[in-house]
Amino acid sequence: MTNESNSQPVIEARQLDLTFETNDGPVHALKDVDLTVEKGDFVSFIGPSGCGKTTFLRCIAALEAPTGGTLSVNGMTPDEARRQRAYGYVFQAAGLYPWRTIAKNIKLPLEIMGYSREKQQERVKSVLELVDLEGFGEKFPWQLSGGMQQRASIARALAFDADILLMDEPFGALDEIVRDHLNEQLLALWARTGKTIGFVTHSIPEAVYLSTRIVVMSPRPGRITDVIESPLPSERPLDIRDSPEFIEVAHRVREGLRAGHSYDE
Repeated sequence: MTNESNSQPVIEARQLDLTFETNDGPVHALKDVDLTVEKGDFVSFIGPSGCGKTTFLRCIAALEAPTGGTLSVNGMTPDEARRQRAYGYVFQAAGLYPWRTIAKNIKLPLEIMGYSREKQQERVKSVLELVDLEGFGEKFPWQLSGGMQQRASIARALAFDADILLMDEPFGALDEIVRDHLNEQLLALWARTGKTIGFVTHSIPEAVYLSTRIVVMSPRPGRITDVIESPLPSERPLDIRDSPEFIEVAHRVREGLRAGHSYDE
């Protein structure tokens, strides 16, 4: 798993803060977050609820506005990157419109962006193949399993071929067997496309299995406590999770999460 570290960082945060003002007083969602993500990285964000991992992803996507520090995406502000269609976003729920077929759900961002019908058809065919859903374009969401719906959601995020894919716990609601299968498919998709991926998860095995780097976060306020470079090879069969290298990284993640909780009180 290689990246192009000599190029401009895809995502760069420096001393990033975000404080929400509430009726009960300020909530410090992020504090002093420093992180550089290079082209082609697969970066997982892991931590307990309330640690700011989804908030940080939403800042990258210009869905939240930081209150301090700096954040750039492809050398631009997040809002400029959003207007340049720099990223696709996959939410926890598939969020497919039940009255539209899978193909028409995938087409939706392309329609909004003004792609020609011919280009829409071409892109839909391409991304359905990419997520192994050929032949399902005319099905409706309710006719697909939960795992297939999430793959359709990923296809929609890939439809306009953005270089960055932001994923907020996309497999969290799925059973372990389906989740394992989708983890394998996501790694294969990443290898084929070379996208830069930011991936939020609560699962230590998922974070270690998927990532080139694992960002461990702790709550109150949300901050990065460790960034772990993965020593695992590019080819990752599921049974790599039994290897000493995998177990060692998982142990470091677990220790980082425990250490972060010492700040809770």
